[in-house]
Amino acid sequence: ANFSEQVVESFPSDISTGIYYGWACVGNGDVHKMVLSIGWNPFYKNTKKSVETHIIHTFKEDFYGEILSIAIVGYIRPERNFDSLEALIAAIQDDIEEAKRQLDLPENLKLKQDNFFRLPGGKIVNN
Repeated sequence: ANFSEQVVESFPSDISTGIYYGWACVGNGDVHKMVLSIGWNPFYKNTKKSVETHIIHTFKEDFYGEILSIAIVGYIRPERNFDSLEALIAAIQDDIEEAKRQLDLPENLKLKQDNFFRLPGGKIVNN
């Protein structure tokens, strides 16, 4: 789930590029663990900064046009380049496992229930 350029430009300018973990919710659906990449994705040689959210959940349908709410909880590692797609995929899998471990800690798990994720009149997207 990628954020638009307009949303990316609204992020604090002093936020470090890299890989983060936290919670994500589509519409008024369930809150799921997520990994977030902020930066230029050097492997793909992007020329514009992007913010890409990987929700650790399999949805049964697309959710284009829905509101994506995220809460960044912690930092995993800096952004870096990779020698191969396989190395990039392995790093992403490691990031996902680290996010799961961190988000299972009691102090991070309680954030999943925050009222921040309840949108007035929002659509429920659970699948």
